[in-house]
Amino acid sequence: MQTENVNTTARETDLSVELSGLRLDNPVIPASGTFGFGAEFAEFYDINILGSFSFKGTTKEPRFGNPTPRIAECTEGMINAVGLQNPGIDAVVSQELPRMAKVFRKPVIANISGFSVEEYVECCGRIDSEPQVGIIEVNVSCPNVKHGGMSFGTRPESAYEVTKAVKAVTTKPVYMKLSPNVTDIVSIARACEEAGADGITLINTMLGMRIDLRTRKPVIANTMGGFSGPAIFPVALRMVYQVAGACGIPVMGCGGVSSARDVIEMMMAGATAVQVGAMNLRNPYACKEIIEALPQEMERLGITRLRDIIGIARN
Repeated sequence: MQTENVNTTARETDLSVELSGLRLDNPVIPASGTFGFGAEFAEFYDINILGSFSFKGTTKEPRFGNPTPRIAECTEGMINAVGLQNPGIDAVVSQELPRMAKVFRKPVIANISGFSVEEYVECCGRIDSEPQVGIIEVNVSCPNVKHGGMSFGTRPESAYEVTKAVKAVTTKPVYMKLSPNVTDIVSIARACEEAGADGITLINTMLGMRIDLRTRKPVIANTMGGFSGPAIFPVALRMVYQVAGACGIPVMGCGGVSSARDVIEMMMAGATAVQVGAMNLRNPYACKEIIEALPQEMERLGITRLRDIIGIARN
């Protein structure tokens, strides 16, 4: 009898959301850098149950990444300094996208990184013509080589410049992925919106480090790296709430999401879709389990349609 009630609930609940004209069966999206190009996880389950996924951050040239060790464990999280390891835009277009099409039938999110405005423009222009890509996600946490290595996403002026340049060469929705390592996230998000961004993804990883007590040296070869996992969820939630309230464009919430309840909380803060990052590395079934748990959590909370709760915490 209990199984019958659960099945009835699953039929009655509506998990679908719309993201810049793209209809998603549910709001759950694996975050870039934690899901490869999809084929790796397709060996575990049918990844077509996902709303979409953001594939591995892509740059103009192939990158091996940072030296090892580049992963460190933390309480309720992890630190990584992978360094944007990827095969480069040419290989992604010619090899990875065709492989992706064999395992994923929905539009994907293309995560693009760069070390100059010109590189962002070239890569975004290339990926914009690919029919499999539904949204372009621009990672502005990369160092701006013309400004002493400072991240493009740490200054409103730089974020505006990249957004404006990318929008001039693209036709698909562009979401700017912002760094939390700033004093005022709202001013940067607003600059992206003013430059024409269609949406915002936040947050990227925070900055952290660990020290090996025996060697008395940093665990990570790069000394510091991106801190992610459940420990940063309250920070991510706060920033999603702030930006969703200050901007008129959709937000994809990301940072420490590890359960169906986290997805619902992030949407209540203002996120239209929710990305899952570090949990994919700990448990390859994380997104599948979250999607399967959503209808039951919605029933417990009296939610019929997920899209009805977007930003409800502000009302």
